[in-house]
Amino acid sequence: MNIILIAVDTLRADHLGCYGYARNTSPHLDALAGESVLFERHISPCIPTHPAFTTLFTGQHAVTHGVVAHGGRNPIPRNAPWLPQLLGKSGMTTCAVDNLSQWTLDFHRGFEFYIDPTQRRSLSINADNREINRRVLPWLEQHHREQFFLFIHYWDPHTPYMPPRAYRSLFYDGDPCDPAHTTLQGLERHPLGKTWRETWFNRLAQGEITDARYIEALYDAEIRYCDEGIGALLKTVDRLGRRDDTIIVLLGDHGEMMFRHGIFFDHHGLYDGNLHVPLIVRHPELSPRRVPVMTCHMDVAPTLLELAGLPAPEGMDGVPLAPWMRGERTDAAREFLVCGECTWQMKWALRTPERKFILARREDAYGTPSRELYDLVNDPDELRNLAAERPEEAAAMEARLEAWLAGELARNGRRGDPMLEHGLTLGDPDA
Repeated sequence: MNIILIAVDTLRADHLGCYGYARNTSPHLDALAGESVLFERHISPCIPTHPAFTTLFTGQHAVTHGVVAHGGRNPIPRNAPWLPQLLGKSGMTTCAVDNLSQWTLDFHRGFEFYIDPTQRRSLSINADNREINRRVLPWLEQHHREQFFLFIHYWDPHTPYMPPRAYRSLFYDGDPCDPAHTTLQGLERHPLGKTWRETWFNRLAQGEITDARYIEALYDAEIRYCDEGIGALLKTVDRLGRRDDTIIVLLGDHGEMMFRHGIFFDHHGLYDGNLHVPLIVRHPELSPRRVPVMTCHMDVAPTLLELAGLPAPEGMDGVPLAPWMRGERTDAAREFLVCGECTWQMKWALRTPERKFILARREDAYGTPSRELYDLVNDPDELRNLAAERPEEAAAMEARLEAWLAGELARNGRRGDPMLEHGLTLGDPDA
C-alpha cells in the first residue's frame, strides 16, 4: 500500500460539512469522508504547529519528546521514533512537500525527497494549494509506480485569510465595515490586533472592518479554496490508477479560534476550536464508518505503521486505531487526554469526553483565567467557566492532571515540567 498523508494547517473539524458545518466549505473532503473512516473526536494534544507535527511523526506526547513550544529551542530527540524514517527503511520512497524544516532540519529526517514549496521564503503565506500542487502532482506522475509515502502540507486556512478574490464573497454578503457590528470589540487587547489592523485587514475592505464574522467567512473561503486543491490531488491519484492501492489520510495539525475567549483568528488556548481537528482515513479495503471515540495525533503513526504491515517501535505513546477502523472495537481508546501549549500561553489541560480542566503554569498576554473547567456536553463552545462553581470537581481534575504529569515526567527521566524549563516563545508578559 502507498500512503498519502495530507495535513491542512489550521483546520478546525467543525468547519467541514462532514463534521456538521452548515456552510458548503468542503465538497471534495465531504466526498472523501463518505468513502472513509471518519474519527469524530480527534484531538491535537500538543499545539501549535511545531509540537503538533512532532507528536504526529513520533507518536509521542510532548512530555515524552520534549517539544512543547512552537519555534522553541528543544530539538526533536534523535532516538525518538520517526514515521517517515520507519517507512523509508521498509522500502517505501518517501517525499514531503512542506516547509517545516524552516523551523528545524529535524523535519527532513527520513525523507528521500524534501520539497519546500516556499523556496525558503519567510512563511507559509507564500504558497497556496495551487503552488503546492505544482510540486506534488509532477512528483506523483514520476514516482507513482513505486511504493511511496507522500506527506503534503497545505497552508491555506492559516492567517492571513486572503483567498483569491472570487472566493471572498462566498460566505458573506453584509457590510464588514458597518459601525453597528460589535464582534471585533476587544481586538485591540489581542497581542496581534494592532498589527493585523495595520496589515492584512487593510487589504480586505475599503474601510475599518468591524465584523469578525466577515473574517471568519474568509477563513471558510480559504478552506473551500484548499478543498479544491485537494480535489485535484485526489483526481490525479485516480487518473494514475493508484486509488485501489493507496491509503489517503487527511487531518489538521490544530484548529483556529475565531473570536472567543479574547483570541482572534489565532491558534492559541486549549479550547476545542484549536484542539478538535479532522482525521479522515480512506483505505481501499475498509468500509466507510464514523468512529465516535476520542483519538489524537499520537495515534496516527502507530496506526499507519500497522496498516503498512510494520510493527510500531517501543517508545510510541499512541494507540493503533486499526481495530476501530475495522469495526472490531467500539470501546474507548483512552479515558482522558492531556493537552498542552507553551507558545503564547503556558497551559496544560485534562480532557475527557465530557469535561475539560485547563491549568495555567503562569500568566500570559491574553489574561485568561488560571484555572478553567468546562462541561463539554452542555457547553461545547466552552463559554462558561465552572471552576469556581464546582470547586471539588475542578480540584479532582487538577489532581488527576498533576498526577499524570508527574508519572510521565518520571517515566521519561525528566526532572521538571518542560514548559517551565522552556518558557514562552511568544508574548511573554515579563519579557
